[in-house]
Amino acid sequence: MPDKIRWGLLSTANINQALIGPINMATRSELAAVASRDGAKARAHAQKWSIPKAYDSYEALLADPDIDAVYNPLPNTLHAEWTVKAADAGKHVLCEKPLVTSLAEFDRVQAAAQRNGVTVFEAFMYLHHPQTRTVLDWVRQGRLGQVQQVNSWFHFYLPPERAENIRLNAELHGGSLWDVGVYPNSAALSVAAAAGAGEAPEVVWASRITGETGVDVAMRAQLHFGGGLVAQISSGFRTPFREALHIVGDAGALHVVEPWKPGLQGNESRCLFTSSRGESETIVTPAIDPYLCEVQAMEACVLDGAPPVLPLSQSRHFLRSALAIHQSAASQQPVTP
Repeated sequence: MPDKIRWGLLSTANINQALIGPINMATRSELAAVASRDGAKARAHAQKWSIPKAYDSYEALLADPDIDAVYNPLPNTLHAEWTVKAADAGKHVLCEKPLVTSLAEFDRVQAAAQRNGVTVFEAFMYLHHPQTRTVLDWVRQGRLGQVQQVNSWFHFYLPPERAENIRLNAELHGGSLWDVGVYPNSAALSVAAAAGAGEAPEVVWASRITGETGVDVAMRAQLHFGGGLVAQISSGFRTPFREALHIVGDAGALHVVEPWKPGLQGNESRCLFTSSRGESETIVTPAIDPYLCEVQAMEACVLDGAPPVLPLSQSRHFLRSALAIHQSAASQQPVTP
């Protein structure tokens, strides 16, 4: 067993920049290779970011015995194919969210991880961050009492004239839900599970606004869980940037100001707690890059045998909820996942 994970990047996607620094910063990781279907792009990316190896195909990188784990930031429609191929090549995989966009794809990924004995998990960096772990611990410990409601959203403005943006490409499974909407959806399910209200919603109601390219540019959903817990979530491309997570219980309410990328800019992150008696408390989490947290989680899995922070079983619940949201929005009817 090596004392470090040697990472390979599948593609030269811009989002690589979020992982390159953390991989280089992590004490038990090293960035070893990058691949592209365009060899010139791979070499330029390797030179820019001081990556030792550049490959002109994804297959060549996966065939390299010196690569232990790969980061898969490919378009949504390619996540399953290349995660399965990486697993079959004996590589551990950190796959961008959403892991997949269908249950059939999920079953393929899970089977590949199991038959090859490798770790595969979805790159929800915020779920690995100490701020989120603290929030979920507060919910589990009953600090908020019985949780009754979760409100969460993630929006930013993507103008219609940028129709070529991958987020607006229907063939590549774009749309706000599969992009920023996976954050409030996963947060709602994580809070509900911590509150003992079930791993997935029992009923989903949703509505959408469809944009010029046929994808949802806004999605609004209400998720009903056991014990009367209700989550209201939304995502979108046609409003100013806004994000938040509110968790409300009968003993208190918790407002997570920066739920999705806490610490990314090198600042402390803060949550505001207000008790039912009117007392207030600020929960301060020291600055740490959330992407470093998921790199360290992979190190723990591969080098120490630790279980994933986000197991595939949980990602399956996230997927079932997202599919139910799409189905309800399309049918204008309530859906049971």
